[in-house]
Amino acid sequence: MTFAKLAVFTEHQQQIAKLAKALSHPARVAILEHLAKVGVCISGDIANELPLARATVSQHLQELKAAGLIKGTIEGQTVCYCIDPEGYQQLIDHLGGFTTNNKPTSCC
Repeated sequence: MTFAKLAVFTEHQQQIAKLAKALSHPARVAILEHLAKVGVCISGDIANELPLARATVSQHLQELKAAGLIKGTIEGQTVCYCIDPEGYQQLIDHLGGFTTNNKPTSCC
């Protein structure tokens, strides 16, 4: 049986990987860009902005929510999404620190 040996990696490394995975699909990046532009949006309106089925958009929204990058609140039969400021700040801190602290010094 195989399993991910996450324990051998730091919490910081695991968090960067989690955020990178959440950003690994262009639809998720497009969703974040749309939410950054409009602030708050109903899931159906997000689906109308993308060339994807509503069910597919819903799956991408769930991935972003699980990563802590967006929040969703239920209003009647609709879900209203926005960027989670704390999650977004973590993204900036983790990825900004990663790129700043790991600049290549030379190439082979």
